[in-house]
Amino acid sequence: ANCPIRISQSCSSSSAEKPMPGNSMLRHLTSKIKATGPISVAEYMREVLTNPVMGYYVQNDMLGPDGDFITSPEISQIFGELLGIWCLSEWMGAGKPSRFQLVEFGPGRGSLANDILRVFSQLRGALGGAAVSVHLVEVSPKLSQIQAQCLTGDQSQVSASEDEPVYRQGTTTTGLPISWYRNLDDVPRGFSIYLAHEFFDALPIHKFQGTEKGWREVMVDIDPDEPGKLRLVIVPAPTLASTQLIQADEKRRHVEVCPEGGVIVQRLANRIAKDGGAALIADYGHDGTKTDTFRGFKSHELHDVLASPGSADLTADVDYSYLRRMAGATVACMGPISQKDFLKNMGIDTRLQVLLRNCADPSTRAQLIQGCDMLTNPLKMGERFQFFTMLNHSRLTRPEQSKRGKKMAPVPKMGPAPLPVAGFSELGLS
Repeated sequence: ANCPIRISQSCSSSSAEKPMPGNSMLRHLTSKIKATGPISVAEYMREVLTNPVMGYYVQNDMLGPDGDFITSPEISQIFGELLGIWCLSEWMGAGKPSRFQLVEFGPGRGSLANDILRVFSQLRGALGGAAVSVHLVEVSPKLSQIQAQCLTGDQSQVSASEDEPVYRQGTTTTGLPISWYRNLDDVPRGFSIYLAHEFFDALPIHKFQGTEKGWREVMVDIDPDEPGKLRLVIVPAPTLASTQLIQADEKRRHVEVCPEGGVIVQRLANRIAKDGGAALIADYGHDGTKTDTFRGFKSHELHDVLASPGSADLTADVDYSYLRRMAGATVACMGPISQKDFLKNMGIDTRLQVLLRNCADPSTRAQLIQGCDMLTNPLKMGERFQFFTMLNHSRLTRPEQSKRGKKMAPVPKMGPAPLPVAGFSELGLS
């Protein structure tokens, strides 16, 4: 079922698969809708992906060649290495604080963190004795197990009580303390570099359609013609979401909004403003131009979002214009910039040449070249994937020499210019 979702119909081409008779998620959703009426797309996504008993992320190891999608760190080690360099560069740009928390949201199989920690280990001298710790925000117990295996070997323990904010902790194979949390609020405060790679696209979205009567919410309902099937409908009356979440100057006629993403960005912005640090968000996304991006993936193929719920991954492109608006003036924002430009600015071409020089095996060489092409080619992931960063304002300002607490104007002596933000400007690495 590769056709795009259109309003009021659930992409029901003849090829769309019939719901499995034993699909307990479908039964659960159907009884919910029967009891309370149509549910928002956000509630549908939340149930399908993170329901504690039958949610897709709770049940499945969905990553890698046998899963439903492969992420950039799985495609090439260079991706993670360059992000490791970015983290170090931002730590240096902030004046090399003595404590440094690396926080990753939804770390998948742990591949990205693994590549970053390898860079930290190789450049241990550059870190100069800073106390580095790793903090992973992960809702899936199953994935946390896979991450722990990847990052610590068997050097991690699950907390005795389910209610502990830290539900697993240990030591990475590179010797750093590592902890797992269910949400950001449980992560300790302090200077942190936050990474969210393919995290925001899985957060629940509300969908809205402009009509003659104003904005109306698109919701999930039972198909009256086929009771075992779901469909998308435009609800006739305004909902709380349709009155609260649309910008007054919105030009698009169809809009997707992710309030949960907005809340996380606000919390990150507040932390960065108070404790220092930076956040790097990398995801499929746009800057407020796209409309209908809600889609499903199963076995690396597009999948009807409403067919056999719970068996496929659901995602929507990240609207960076919305995230920037939610961050407000609390932090400095840069981007979005395409993955191609970000990785080229980070020196991916130079890094590839170094790896190729040190690698004689033809199949590994071919894999490296293919991996880089996949990441940077505009026809593959190069343009679809976007990078966005939030920084503490002090990161971009030149320290001013002041006299008796008053800024002198004009200031004859300025401190050194701040380091450029890696990836978002050309570093001229050769």
